[in-house]
Amino acid sequence: MKDAAKTKGFVGLHHDSVSRRRFLGAGALGLAGALLASPPLLRSAVANEDDSRGRGRRLLKGGIVLTLDGNWAPFRGDVLIENGRIAAVGPHIHAHAEVIDASEMIVMPGFIDSHRHMWQGLLRNIGPDDVLDDYVKKILFGHALNMTPGDVYLGDTVSALSAMNSGITTILDWSHIANTPAHTEAAIYALRDAKIRAVYGYGPSFGLTPPWYDPASPGKYPQYIRTLRPKFFNTTDQLLTLALAAAGPEFSLRGVESAREEWKIAREVGARISVHVGVGKQANFRGLTAMGNEGLLKNDTTYIHCCTLNHTEMKMIADTGGTVSLAVPIEMQMGHGMPPIQQFLDLGVRPSLSVDVETNQPSDMFTQMHACFALQRALYSENHKDDCLFEFTFVSPAACKNNLLNTRDVLEFATVEGARANALLHKTGTLAPGKEADIIMLRGKQLNVAPLNDAIGAIVLGMDSSNVDSVFIAGRAVKRNGQLLGVNLEKLERQVERARDALVNR
Repeated sequence: MKDAAKTKGFVGLHHDSVSRRRFLGAGALGLAGALLASPPLLRSAVANEDDSRGRGRRLLKGGIVLTLDGNWAPFRGDVLIENGRIAAVGPHIHAHAEVIDASEMIVMPGFIDSHRHMWQGLLRNIGPDDVLDDYVKKILFGHALNMTPGDVYLGDTVSALSAMNSGITTILDWSHIANTPAHTEAAIYALRDAKIRAVYGYGPSFGLTPPWYDPASPGKYPQYIRTLRPKFFNTTDQLLTLALAAAGPEFSLRGVESAREEWKIAREVGARISVHVGVGKQANFRGLTAMGNEGLLKNDTTYIHCCTLNHTEMKMIADTGGTVSLAVPIEMQMGHGMPPIQQFLDLGVRPSLSVDVETNQPSDMFTQMHACFALQRALYSENHKDDCLFEFTFVSPAACKNNLLNTRDVLEFATVEGARANALLHKTGTLAPGKEADIIMLRGKQLNVAPLNDAIGAIVLGMDSSNVDSVFIAGRAVKRNGQLLGVNLEKLERQVERARDALVNR
């Protein structure tokens, strides 16, 4: 932790008096100015304003529109954007506006990732064969302790840009890299500069010694969230919102006792709670049961993974209005337990989807949708063999088919349910007039899905990031014609490699 001495005095300094270069330290190498061409991207890091909203009017014309709003169905039509919001959606809109030809596109809400550890953007695919124990030792108790604030900024930046490149317009950054206040705030600066809609989840740094948890210290987790609230999250109309990435009853130093204090602080500052539960054998002592019995579980909490929770705990989540985030490929691959897709569906809870870690997973939502769709069908068929094993009679057993996820369900998991889990459904997740214009345009005539026979099926099962033509966040174009805007990708790649090499050497 060589950078700790350089950042030790930061807590007592006024934010506006600290230059970007001094704050980020050598690890960033002037990253914002070097990579991001537009001056407002620098200003956003030192001002309580959000200049990312698209101004003027744009008319996305003639696309296959998926609103995902109410009892929706695909239709050929238009979407009008005005001053960063959706002004109208319909078959034939006439307006004085910049017209964007969407005739070969699918137009839909942006994807929403409800849980990702974005600071690990520097460590992509560094553990391709790792299971959970490897990840904890290598990443949380290894590389995390050697990261500078500049490394965190760069990791979050590359993760945010790749998310937007693949059509993700909203993301929850589960930021368990609170080595110092400077590390914490570097992640927030990166999210601001990238102009992605984000929920910043302030979390601990599990590998720190002395212990990361200090409820009495204003400069440490979890109390430092009280500083973050007025400093960075003092308006409701900005792209960033605040959450507590709580260690929770399974990972806190004192189990339920520590988790109880986390929940209390989060609710005092008005921050949503996001917590990992039901991960491997961690759930065996039933800490979530204890919290539920104390009445601590409410509708302001998103529960991640949940693989080894029992039925009582899952029902507590459902009964208290909690939301769920699943990262199906990671859960299957790394040994968290079997993703509880069906268990929550049976309780009336529709999950959201998340990438989780990029140390051994891709950064797109297409992979998550396909995995969720295939796994639920496989598990349901295996558990209902009498209904689901087919003979060549050309008659599909209705009892099986009616209980299988369809592609429409999964597309809603990746959009609507993500917005719900991030408490942003009033702003995004559907194409409805008045909501903020978080919109993506997907290429429907590309070779991997042409000819386009079913728009929803093509998105969930056939497409990948190469189909993402355009991305708008709050009406502002961040990707057009297949290219990210305002980013020098060659410089980005050089910066990433240089920072990665230095981190691994440390």
